[in-house]
Amino acid sequence: MERLISSVIKRTPVILVVALLIGLVSPVAAKTRWSIDLESGLAISGYNNVRIPGNTGTKFSLSRDLEIDQTVFWRARFSRMFGDKHSLSLLIAPLTFNAEGRLEKVLKFAGGEFAANTFVRAKYRFDSYRVTYRYDFYRREKLRFGIGFTGKIRDAAISVEDGDQRFEKTNTGFVPLINFRAQWTISPHFGLILDGDALAAPQGRAEDVLVVLTARASESLQFKIGYRLLEGGADNDEVYTFALVNYLVLGAAWRI
Repeated sequence: MERLISSVIKRTPVILVVALLIGLVSPVAAKTRWSIDLESGLAISGYNNVRIPGNTGTKFSLSRDLEIDQTVFWRARFSRMFGDKHSLSLLIAPLTFNAEGRLEKVLKFAGGEFAANTFVRAKYRFDSYRVTYRYDFYRREKLRFGIGFTGKIRDAAISVEDGDQRFEKTNTGFVPLINFRAQWTISPHFGLILDGDALAAPQGRAEDVLVVLTARASESLQFKIGYRLLEGGADNDEVYTFALVNYLVLGAAWRI
């Protein structure tokens, strides 16, 4: 199983490129549609556990040991449909949380050390940029199911400061994910969508899953309201970090 996951990780960039080329040269490519999907709302931190370095740092929680702020978020997805079953999309999804408070213990973090009961400020940034190819393998009047591949660029950073010193750990890397989508048209005006990216491996895991109720205002405009769950992290000698984020989502999608 471990070998299979490793093989998927190594091959995903190639698979995405092949999927892109297939989409561009497909006979149905003439039937194209563009769409813009925007989301905003409130992001609420669940657990946010950190230990940097992963083998010698102090484990602490930005959400339990410190006071962490809720934050307003935004996301933007630009998509292109090729015919009725193939789609390519680009997602931009920045996210930042700020936390502060006094830790009751000595904190060893990213090569620095903070004395016990020192007032500290922490920042957690997790920006995501994704390219997704999806194939809708089942399409009926009211039901639609699709599966695909997502190539994700993770641009992340965690910092801690006390006014006199500041230490930060940054991480940028490629993460392959499996994309899935289920869409149920309840009526001509309302529907339900389950959409997400997820994958687990020995190096860590990532899940980003959305459930929304949609309301169609016109042939080209649709509104949505719902809930998104973002969870994941990594555990190795360099970093230990696992976080869960709850999103209250409002959004709109325009078909061009």
